Amino acid sequence: MTDESSANRRYLAIWFPYLPADRLLRAARAAREAPPADPLVFVEKVRGAMRLAAADEAAIALGLTPGLPLADARARIPDLAAFDVDPEGDAALIERLADGCDRYTPMVAIDPPDGLLLDISGATHPFGGEEGLADDIARRLGEAGFRLRLALAGTPEAAHALARHQNAPAAGETAAVRRLPVEALRLDGEQTLALRRAGLKTIGDLAARPIGSFAARFGEAAAAALRRLIGQSDSRIAPRRVPPALLVERRFAEPVARTEDMLAALGELAGEAAETLDRRGQGGRRFAARLYRSDGLVRDLAVETGLPTRDPALLIRLMRERIDALADPIDPGFGFDLIRLAVPVVEPLGPAQLALEGGSLAEGELAALIDRLSTRLGRGRVRRFAARDTHIPEQAAFAFPAIEGAGSAEWDAPHPGDPPLRPLHLFDPPQPIDAIGAEVPDGPPLRFRWRRAQHEVARYEGPERIASEWWRRDGRALPTRDYYRIEDARGRRFWIFRHGLYGAEVANPRWYMHGVFG
Repeated sequence: MTDESSANRRYLAIWFPYLPADRLLRAARAAREAPPADPLVFVEKVRGAMRLAAADEAAIALGLTPGLPLADARARIPDLAAFDVDPEGDAALIERLADGCDRYTPMVAIDPPDGLLLDISGATHPFGGEEGLADDIARRLGEAGFRLRLALAGTPEAAHALARHQNAPAAGETAAVRRLPVEALRLDGEQTLALRRAGLKTIGDLAARPIGSFAARFGEAAAAALRRLIGQSDSRIAPRRVPPALLVERRFAEPVARTEDMLAALGELAGEAAETLDRRGQGGRRFAARLYRSDGLVRDLAVETGLPTRDPALLIRLMRERIDALADPIDPGFGFDLIRLAVPVVEPLGPAQLALEGGSLAEGELAALIDRLSTRLGRGRVRRFAARDTHIPEQAAFAFPAIEGAGSAEWDAPHPGDPPLRPLHLFDPPQPIDAIGAEVPDGPPLRFRWRRAQHEVARYEGPERIASEWWRRDGRALPTRDYYRIEDARGRRFWIFRHGLYGAEVANPRWYMHGVFG
């Protein structure tokens, strides 16, 4: 028996039986070219021979089914139009179709290679019920040039099977499932053939027999598939996207086509989201707007903030920045009939303290500036530095998008009055220099040449010895570095090091310029 939570779930399967042909015809219409004539077949090389991988409705009616050698197909129809199969193109099209079906429910899963599964539980009310939702999907996809079959059921396996194997309507879902052929279990060919030889041709034939004897003969996996198909065990789909923490939407009887109207609707949705976030004591760090065109196309807009926020005005300002920065302007087509705002990333956000007279909002203002720059220029263009827990100088800091927040380690604070131990400017990689008159074994050079200029050493501090991280050597012994803070005769200060110890690690150590002070 199924549990109470699974008994109330409803699923809709969408099957595109002629997806490659539909994709080809749509591409021809988009390019304003003459569509290829029926019948159409799509071929792939199998064991050195070209075989049919897919066919359109006209080809299947002529007996040109997948698996048939192309030579045999052309023997029947000499002028047959054959195209290479394009599984990547089909998969990309299925992804776009799944994006469009997000308008009905966020619980959408791809049923490869040519189908979709939707969990429509609780999502049918705006369409007047399950049949109304299915009719709306059939209408939209049909107008877009797709041939499809739909099926509703209480389990995803049953919906999948009914869409592909139901040839005539039945009186009730249970009766329809029992009339399905045993191929609906999706077992391997040998098991399906064994079932038919045993006189078991339909799911009803299997369901009428003890499940234990079926499992003993054909395996527990086959028995589990039967239980899921007839609803005796819980089964769910794995949605392609994790549902966001908060989702609000607005549907329009008349599609909106102006950018200002779209932003006004987003502002209202942002206000609804802010009220919910306020009740939860949370703020959003990422906001994703999805704009559904009436012709089925979808456009996405997403912005991030460095600090959690629930300010609608800030969100709309960032959305404007995002739209202005788009290389491809938003084309509303015949208008957007659904606008949805999701908040996938939320963090705790307590009540805000109002600014007092003479107070400072420097942190908030800096965060707002980072948000605007990251939105306009790209999240990877505005970066900040954070400390990394290592003593290798060029690895002690790393840059990351400023909008992501603070790093994982803190900078070491120098003692009051101490000179800086590290220069502000580091060369990565360090630049080689020619050292002259270096004291052996642990002294700095008397002079050195760098970038065609010679520098006389007037003062120095060091050495500061930094060994390599032995736990990251991968079996290689890396030379030790001796660092010196150098001031030349003209008062310029440098940070140089000798790579290796005299005699102990290398015979003739090299010197490098690693940074400059000031």
